[in-house]
Amino acid sequence: MADYYKQILENNIQWVKESLDKDPHYFRALATKQTPPLLWIGCSDSRVPANEIIGASNGEVFVHRNIANMVIHTDMNMLSVLDYAVNVLKVKHIIVVGHYGCGGIKAAMNNDSIGIIDNWIRHIKNVYRLHKDLLDAIPNETARFNAFVEVNVKEQVFDLARTSIVQSAWKSGQDVTLHGWAYGLNSGIVTDLDVNLTSEKNLDEVYQLKF
Repeated sequence: MADYYKQILENNIQWVKESLDKDPHYFRALATKQTPPLLWIGCSDSRVPANEIIGASNGEVFVHRNIANMVIHTDMNMLSVLDYAVNVLKVKHIIVVGHYGCGGIKAAMNNDSIGIIDNWIRHIKNVYRLHKDLLDAIPNETARFNAFVEVNVKEQVFDLARTSIVQSAWKSGQDVTLHGWAYGLNSGIVTDLDVNLTSEKNLDEVYQLKF
């Protein structure tokens, strides 16, 4: 463990050197400000690196991550990131990115207790309950698992649209589009789940806020 810790510090020095060799002003420019066009809401899984997947440079992607890429309207961490991204950074795209093989989604499909995380997993179970008929009708477990990943992403996109932060931005004429993706760990390929929201009109009337 000590050798690993020493190695990652050495890796940092090497990365700085390589970055400066390519561009002597790299860090000076990066430190000036950030103007990312994108907020990425993804899973905490270490195998899903936001920048690398889409070939983005440092400074191009504002990132929030949690287990199973959840958008929970009482989560002040997520809401704070969202508010800053929308109202300060003025991002134009917000993408919820799930991934096939997600451990959080898998945990929500059974009843094993893991620990305190059970309370977080319950939010994911609520998504399963909403789509129980669809998911239970899929006999193959892997196919059902993959479908659950996808419907969870779509639900989180709609949960984003239900926030006062996003709806207020839309009301003021701000250009913000919400998207949902599923990433394949085995392929590296992103699947666009064809949920692209640009207005509160995509929501049930009960969720449409009046400002």
